Amino acid sequence: MKHKTIRNHKDFIADRNDIHVGSDCFSVKIKKQSVPGETRYGLVVSKKIFNTAVKRNLAKRKIRDWIHYNEEFMNLNMDYIFFVNEKILDYSRDLGYKDMRKAMEKITKIYNDTHE
Repeated sequence: MKHKTIRNHKDFIADRNDIHVGSDCFSVKIKKQSVPGETRYGLVVSKKIFNTAVKRNLAKRKIRDWIHYNEEFMNLNMDYIFFVNEKILDYSRDLGYKDMRKAMEKITKIYNDTHE
């Protein structure tokens, strides 16, 4: 499954009805798709938290790797926005995979509970 990235600012703006799930090193908001038929994701890696480009790029590489590894758990009808914090730099690949899977499963459960 191919995921596209969210690039438009208005697609990053949160809504009151968005589902939000947190982890130690990232949080995820999911919202209804603005472009039907594509699962998209966006990354928010703040300059205030990661003061060098090297750290920001490492954080983005890690979160993208975790997303691609767990893409089978992503709902096809949603856009995902990931907010990354500094703890991601200390996470190993395996721990990140597990954390991402837990977050995706929690999102799926909340989404299914609210849309039944």
